[in-house]
Amino acid sequence: MTSWLHEKRLEAVEAILCRSGAARVLDLGCGDGDLFVRLAEDPRYRELVGVDICRASLDRLRQRLAVDNCRTCRIELRWASMIEPPADLAGFDCAILVETIEHLDPGHMSKLEQAVFHRMRPRMVVITTPNADFNPLLGVPPNRRRHPGHRFEWGRTKFRRWCGRAAEAAGYDVDVDDIAGHHPDLGGASQMAVFRLAGADARARPA
Repeated sequence: MTSWLHEKRLEAVEAILCRSGAARVLDLGCGDGDLFVRLAEDPRYRELVGVDICRASLDRLRQRLAVDNCRTCRIELRWASMIEPPADLAGFDCAILVETIEHLDPGHMSKLEQAVFHRMRPRMVVITTPNADFNPLLGVPPNRRRHPGHRFEWGRTKFRRWCGRAAEAAGYDVDVDDIAGHHPDLGGASQMAVFRLAGADARARPA
């Protein structure tokens, strides 16, 4: 069952996608497909590709798609690494990474930047990740993380700094916002960055 916090993340990303006009969407780290299944039922999307390095997660997603009988678009699931993506994943309208980056080794973040922003280079990138500043309100002890699979959790200042640097290096504009709460000092439980290709590079790409 989807938690309230996870539902807020999915709603936030769906809203951004809906407003963007994206038709070809790449879900990096799609997992069991909580968002992917929803998008597959929406006629706005003509192509969806889910990528994950966990075969078991992809198998569970295949089962969910079969049960829901999703037939509104072209669907493909790939067993692959988001930091070493196949060349044919370049040029999508949008790539989404929902609560994914925190599962990477911090030393691999530069590889992720190169893969997503320079090699795949979608017109838009949407990233959500936990906001470590909010952890005390969730009862997470100091120096602990929300999930044992998280390799790191960034507060708002560090996340915004990384987003700004990655965007500038790759020629994107970026906006960062809170998800699931707007505490005046701690922000939301999660945080979301929306990167958009800037200037002529974006205009040269179809919506």
